[in-house]
Amino acid sequence: MKSSARINRDNTTFVVMSFEGPDRYSLAGGLGVRVTHLSESLASMGYDTHLLFVGNPFREGRESRLDGKLTLHRWCQWISRYHPGGVYEAEEEKLWDFKESAPTFLAREVIGPAVRDGRFVVVAAEEWQTAEAVCRLADELKREGLRDHTLMLWNANNTFSFDRIDWPRLKQNVTLTTVSRYMKHIMWQMGLNPLVIPNGIPRRLLKKVESKKAGELRRALNNKLVLSKIARWDPDKRWNMAIESVARLKAKGAPVVLMARGGVEAHEGEVIDNARGAGLVVKDVRCQGDTVDERIRAIEEAGDADILNLKFYLNEELSRLIYYGADGVLANSGHEPFGLVGLETMAAGGIAFTGCTGEDYAIPLENAIVLETDDPAEIVEYVTYLEEHEEEKESIRKSGKLTARHYTWEEVITNLVSKMEYLARSQGIQGPMSKASFAQSIPTFWGTNGAAALKPAAL
Repeated sequence: MKSSARINRDNTTFVVMSFEGPDRYSLAGGLGVRVTHLSESLASMGYDTHLLFVGNPFREGRESRLDGKLTLHRWCQWISRYHPGGVYEAEEEKLWDFKESAPTFLAREVIGPAVRDGRFVVVAAEEWQTAEAVCRLADELKREGLRDHTLMLWNANNTFSFDRIDWPRLKQNVTLTTVSRYMKHIMWQMGLNPLVIPNGIPRRLLKKVESKKAGELRRALNNKLVLSKIARWDPDKRWNMAIESVARLKAKGAPVVLMARGGVEAHEGEVIDNARGAGLVVKDVRCQGDTVDERIRAIEEAGDADILNLKFYLNEELSRLIYYGADGVLANSGHEPFGLVGLETMAAGGIAFTGCTGEDYAIPLENAIVLETDDPAEIVEYVTYLEEHEEEKESIRKSGKLTARHYTWEEVITNLVSKMEYLARSQGIQGPMSKASFAQSIPTFWGTNGAAALKPAAL
């Protein structure tokens, strides 16, 4: 890539590969939120963007959004039809299909046409499930004479299944990235040196939360001291720490309620049993309706409880109401590669109680509460302190919102593009080029035999 070349929306195509994605079927956690917001933000900024993911089996296999700038490719649908429970049901079968078929499709149907059109291509693969597939894609691009026009990244959002990754092969084929300095240090210990490209949030999440609606939520909770926790049911998320802190607050006479929303993991049973064993009243809250008003009404109708276990999907509007309306959002993980919930809480003007692992954005008592231990007493003391110091509580809310402005996807993508331009130059990646320049360059880059590989008939 020439030093004068610049990556911009007119000459670059992004290809994102991930198991999770924007369909409710595909949203299992932070990964789905990340790739959804990343791909939508790229497209909204004008970049031609393709997202290939394990999507809803009963929707279109290919869907165009955002005025044609974002193309969704729903993969593994023939398997998912037999497994409607979600993206990770029959995971091994989907993993096999993903690595066997996605690389050839992307090389011939997406990347090949983009390169023939004189465009530079960036592939961003996410998480361990895509590691083998992105290596096979690199091999396919080499065979097709396309590799020198494609910058390839693979991103680690967590340490899940690191033992299943062929690291020497992955390092040889792509540039490794990760989401925080904490993750970078973990990977350093493995002899890896990834670039840090943080998570982001859509700019729309900075909009002011409707205070009237947040007030309705608090009234539905009888104006108690409200804590919330939204996370997978996983020991790393320190659910038991959160439960014990509620029990201790109740023992002190505080009228407290925890709004809990987990996933489908088995750890839920242990957590709920521990809560009831500690004398807490737990109620499941279900709702057939999809509107915020219907769900607030369901919360109110659940009646008095110490823990409300929300058993319905939390859309963006309701999540932000909870973040803003709560007296504290317990994002208190012991192992958190980035901490997207904490950042989303800050964007909504809420108070995040984070751990101190990958949450690079959190500054203790400045824009968040940063928990140093796994002792429930730490949560209790900070909650009590904030209730007694209202002015400091408001200061943290305001500072958190200011911090979140630096982590919008628009800011992150601008930083990412700068790093990609450096990587492309250092790796000798060719492009972006005009169509005319590309046509003239074919003999140089591919030779007469390689040029033939780019003809539509061969694709």
